[in-house]
Amino acid sequence: MLTASLMFPALFALILLGLPIAFSLTIVSVGAGLVAFGTAGFNQLYGSFYSAVTNFILSAIPMFILMGALLERSGVAERLFRVMSLWLGKLPGGIALATIAMGGVFAAAAGVVGAVEVMIGMMAIPAMQRLGYDNKLIAGTICAGGSLGTMIPPSVIAVMYASLAQVSVGKLLAGMILPGLLMVGLFLAYIVIQGMVRPVPVPRGPVEDDVPLREKLWLTVTTLLPVFALILAVLGSILGGIASPTEAAAVGAAGALLLCIGYGRFSIRVLKESLSITVRISAMILLIVAAGTMFMGVFAANGGATLIRGGIEGAGLGTTGMIVFFLLIVFLLGFVLDWTANVLICVPLFTPFIRSAGIDPIWFATMVIIVIQTSYLTPPMASAIFYLKSIAPKDMTYGQMCRGVVPFVGLQILTLAIVAAFPVLVTWLPGHIVGF
Repeated sequence: MLTASLMFPALFALILLGLPIAFSLTIVSVGAGLVAFGTAGFNQLYGSFYSAVTNFILSAIPMFILMGALLERSGVAERLFRVMSLWLGKLPGGIALATIAMGGVFAAAAGVVGAVEVMIGMMAIPAMQRLGYDNKLIAGTICAGGSLGTMIPPSVIAVMYASLAQVSVGKLLAGMILPGLLMVGLFLAYIVIQGMVRPVPVPRGPVEDDVPLREKLWLTVTTLLPVFALILAVLGSILGGIASPTEAAAVGAAGALLLCIGYGRFSIRVLKESLSITVRISAMILLIVAAGTMFMGVFAANGGATLIRGGIEGAGLGTTGMIVFFLLIVFLLGFVLDWTANVLICVPLFTPFIRSAGIDPIWFATMVIIVIQTSYLTPPMASAIFYLKSIAPKDMTYGQMCRGVVPFVGLQILTLAIVAAFPVLVTWLPGHIVGF
């Protein structure tokens, strides 16, 4: 067990030294594997690597990423932002509301966090600054809206989690729907309250001149119907048991391609760029998955599970205490690790204990994913802030971004508390709609 106890310190040391996560996991796995298995360790490591890269569920990830990449270039985002602005612009904090609403809808259509946030930011920042919005509110709204791809199905994180925890992808996606809508509702309520309490930084007024009702309705129909049809095709086929996640993701990618053609944005260059992004991101995620599988296999072989079980029993943690302890670990790791490493380290580690304690794995998974979403907004490894920084104007400082996300982190934690107190928010829907 001594080797197992040294694996995580060694892993964090390599990551903090700047080594890529996949390589850090592989190096530690090889070293600990040689201790556990001797020269036969390479055969054991190869088996873990092969089982990860041949996992059928994980093949949905490239398709979801391709769908998001094509939607990013299809022109849907610009049309969607205009529609949301036209209908919500006259409300308190109207453009901020439009930004969150667009983030929720686009997250349901794409499921990829980075692409959603960059698109939202490039359109919302100029509009919000022109109307005098406070930079902190702008930053918080865009980061929070962009991070909704974590909680709003279909979610790449959920697909990866379900694969590692060996739970139904459809049930997990269904279980995340109500908590995801709850989180969006809390975000919207906060912005409206901000607009009413502090009307100066959040002015009332439309983004553009009044548009005739007929034109507004036509723009709404031609924008929302295709997007909702795409969402229904992807989510509906998974939840209804009609298609596997991989097949549904392929349908989504095909639908995104048709939207790109329909809106006149398709070209060979667009297709080439979308495929390039898909290959790059998929390779990064799947390499980390394979390395993480090796790491957790070697950790278990060196007595890691026994080590953790002894620690939990020694601390006298009951079921509730164990859940809180596990979620706290995910939260703390989110400060220094990205979501892929966090999921790969924690899910295989926690799942056996969750199952043996009789805890609903879908409920626990939803809470873990909520906590992981907070990691997008919590420095120093705050991915959402990094994405925003890459497109933000010079007058929007890093300090303003960090202060701006604090209320939204609080709302995410409030969502977690509500889900923890009322598990039915997660468990009710999967039993009623998955597979019909």
